[in-house]
Amino acid sequence: MTQWHPVSQRFHIVEELAQFPAQLRGGVVAIGNFDGVHRAHQAILQQTLQLARTYKVPALALSFEPHPRSFFQPDKPVSRLSPAAQKGEIMKALGLDALIQLPFNAQLASLSAEDFVRQILVDALGITHSVTGYDFHFGKARRGTPEFLRGAGAAQGFSVVIAPAERDEGGAVISSSRIREALRCGNVIEANALLGYRYYVDACVQHGDKRGRLLGYPTANLQIDPHSVLKEGIYAVRVAVDGLIHDGVASYGRRPTFVDGQPLLEVHLFDFDGDLYDKNLRVSFAGYLRGEMKFDGPEALIQQMDLDSAQARAILDSLRPLSPLDNSLATQLHFE
Repeated sequence: MTQWHPVSQRFHIVEELAQFPAQLRGGVVAIGNFDGVHRAHQAILQQTLQLARTYKVPALALSFEPHPRSFFQPDKPVSRLSPAAQKGEIMKALGLDALIQLPFNAQLASLSAEDFVRQILVDALGITHSVTGYDFHFGKARRGTPEFLRGAGAAQGFSVVIAPAERDEGGAVISSSRIREALRCGNVIEANALLGYRYYVDACVQHGDKRGRLLGYPTANLQIDPHSVLKEGIYAVRVAVDGLIHDGVASYGRRPTFVDGQPLLEVHLFDFDGDLYDKNLRVSFAGYLRGEMKFDGPEALIQQMDLDSAQARAILDSLRPLSPLDNSLATQLHFE
């Protein structure tokens, strides 16, 4: 086998097995949905990286798009913590060599656990080791369990590491559903602690009604995932644009004082006087300030916005990166 030199390789995102680069065969693969790539996922990926470095082979992650639950229940799509592009970016930042995102469709859903192992892991990827979480299931009717994978690996010639539950400082299991619930309640502090980085969204600035400029608070209008569970309200945010980082305050909601329409993320950057239209922004959420309110008129709204801005500045003045990963993600902006 040719020795693997990861520092000389670029990060690959593979969306079809036919596109899988031959030089990535023989690697260590982490398998899971990895929505959010939170601290529990990061523990699995770190084990993958350690094995890959030990055996000098590629470090891979195998995931699925869309989320399998969204495929089986299209009327109840999963609110994604990390869309496909973000998932790849986070894994690249962690040091993996590739993310394989298999299309989750009827064909994959009907594949038996045995065929999943043989056709995908062995024939297509040629893996030598696998790492997965204690609760991961795969194959038709979810018959493939971690223990099934371990047995199949022994028969097919690859080893399997089953990662235990990762717990927070209070002893509770870290999970994507817990993070969604925290965001649903506006508790971004808890969500960020479980993610290991600050929750963020990427979007392009759209033209709006320019009402914020008339109020003395010009805003960048952003449409985010309509299925987002982010609680409507006012947030302290940090924003990346054109390679620079700005502090700001953001409103996510329906603008009840003026419009009461569809949810919109409106971001005001402190001490910024430039044109943001059609620019790509990364908005990282640092703190929840309050819920949306309907005001009697512009004067009352401006007074409250002044208070919100002062509170947001106080939060952001003492902000420090949660981790090296958080620092990397906050200062980069990636769009497909």
